[in-house]
Amino acid sequence: MVRNIQLRVSLKEEAQLGLKAKTAKYLSVSESDIEIKILRKSIDARKPSIYFNYKLEVYINEPLPTSNEYSFDYKYVSKAKAIHIIGFGPAGMWAALRCLELGYKPIVLERGKNVQDRRRDLKAINQDHNVNKNSNYCFGEGGAGTYSDGKLYTRSLKRGDVRRVFESLVFHGATEEILIDAHPHIGTNKLPKIVQNIRETIIRYGGEVHFESKVSDFKIENNALKSIVVNDTNEIAVNSVILATGHSARDIFYLLDKKEIALKAKSFAMGVRVEHPQEIIDSIQYHCSGKRNELLPAAAYSLVHQSKGRGVYSFCMCPGGFIVPAATAPGEVVVNGMSPSKRNNLFANSGIVVEIDVDNDLYKYEKFGELKGLEYQKNLERLAFTSGGRTQTAPAQRLTDFVEGNISKDLNPTSYQPGLKSAPLHSLLPKLIGSRLRDGFAEFGKKMKGYYTTQANIIGVESRTSSPVTIPRNDKLEHPQIKGLFPCGEGGGYAGGIVSAAMDGERCAEAAIAVL
Repeated sequence: MVRNIQLRVSLKEEAQLGLKAKTAKYLSVSESDIEIKILRKSIDARKPSIYFNYKLEVYINEPLPTSNEYSFDYKYVSKAKAIHIIGFGPAGMWAALRCLELGYKPIVLERGKNVQDRRRDLKAINQDHNVNKNSNYCFGEGGAGTYSDGKLYTRSLKRGDVRRVFESLVFHGATEEILIDAHPHIGTNKLPKIVQNIRETIIRYGGEVHFESKVSDFKIENNALKSIVVNDTNEIAVNSVILATGHSARDIFYLLDKKEIALKAKSFAMGVRVEHPQEIIDSIQYHCSGKRNELLPAAAYSLVHQSKGRGVYSFCMCPGGFIVPAATAPGEVVVNGMSPSKRNNLFANSGIVVEIDVDNDLYKYEKFGELKGLEYQKNLERLAFTSGGRTQTAPAQRLTDFVEGNISKDLNPTSYQPGLKSAPLHSLLPKLIGSRLRDGFAEFGKKMKGYYTTQANIIGVESRTSSPVTIPRNDKLEHPQIKGLFPCGEGGGYAGGIVSAAMDGERCAEAAIAVL
């Protein structure tokens, strides 16, 4: 017999009794007669009494099934017709994997390096403040997702099969916990190996992955993409091209604009990173003092506030994580957050960002046309660079000083390796962003008692939340002006994270194949 049940287990029961014993007691059966498959797990910490909520499949006097409803039938495609994929982030990776399943050869062109070689360039940013414009936290094998928290939570449930993406990650080395947790993540320490495994699958089945291969031009005849130029010299004939270059590949936007290929400015969000000691966030969320219970993960939060007609909200919250320099060119400072799989760092950080309405907020940038949001981003990143001291040192301020308009005489400890420099962000940030952030932080302090504290820093700038440009496509996912070009993922404006980008990559692979 198989029973599907919902079970609510207190923190004390989890520690003393265990899930299997609790399940047997709930069903009035012997513990030795059951096997459990956890389908879903979440934590309810809204009140001082904390509970784990489980969705279980219980096998009574039956063994657990060993088969999986998901399988990946990769075909050997060395001699098959080619699909060219520009970019090897989540969208590009899953586009390539889908090509293998459908019997077409993916040829991937990635401007950055593989995960092993990429590490040296990340070290150079953190320690020497040197930014390699083609190999950094955004560019390289796996894209921005490789050296990130690996958050897999998505609201894009209607865009594809979310479970299929999760199962693919497990197939390539992720733990099965991601199939269970309500807010799954993989961790920056585990992602590189999974990304490498995906690359090895693609090559094993006859696909190609070329690193340090930057697409520098498109050759177009009669409104159809005929070839692409790599590294300014190598011209390659193409059939269908999936453009999955990510939200930070600004040269691609400039190239398309120069060739008068249609683009569209898109609203986005910008702000800062806020960093607290993790213990403060734990004490707020878990109603505890001192260290949290060892059965509980580092606490996260999600906050939103409306200020003067614009949303102010938390973005990419990283419990037990650290802040990293995410610049993609010299002369700019950009910050992002990530966490290891155990989320065991001493700090919690989150982007706190303000919605930018591209049609109403950027009137001073109209001369840049559809690239006005991109130029606005660049200006704030250059501002962060100069106010931080013209290195990867980031401008920062105590949270309370920012809200109250005071210069910080000193700053709190931080996880940001290149270091912080006290700067008056309350006056440096544009009023559009700064005034709403001050309003938002004050309100967040009311919602989470203890959040508004001198022990928190804000660090600038968090500017790469999403692409400020959309590359249009029709109902066949093809650019309406250029045949054979399939804009994809975050860079095209069609995704907002690892899972949504992966699903969009699969869809674009299907669309690119359908026109051949």
